[in-house]
Amino acid sequence: MLRRMTAPPMKGLWHAALHVRDLQAMRAFYMDLLGYRLEWQPDPDNLYLTRGRDNLALHASVDGPAAGEPRGALDHLGFVLAEAAHVDLWAAHLRAAGFEPEAAPRSHRDGARSFYVLDPEGNCLQFIHHPPIAGA
Repeated sequence: MLRRMTAPPMKGLWHAALHVRDLQAMRAFYMDLLGYRLEWQPDPDNLYLTRGRDNLALHASVDGPAAGEPRGALDHLGFVLAEAAHVDLWAAHLRAAGFEPEAAPRSHRDGARSFYVLDPEGNCLQFIHHPPIAGA
């Protein structure tokens, strides 16, 4: 049983990442039908889409859902933090509760700072300060 702890500040759950089999079909669905805009495409297998406050990453993968499958394959859930320093606060907070991050928080070349940790069921969670969405 976990004891209740005072949590550091959090902006909310505004980022999701999915493994997909057909990246172009998913791009068309999210951009053409749902109104997402392309934020960044670092390579042919990865798209980062946004509608301003929220952010959706699509990662081409053979592990993605096949056509007609009832559910998608979740890569991770991203929790957006207002400041880069909050990333380290969350890492320490989770570590103190017995949830060890997969690696120490790190800064990315696009100005983001993040780390990953698994929840009790093994779902991967990313705690991230990403400047384009953190101030939204």
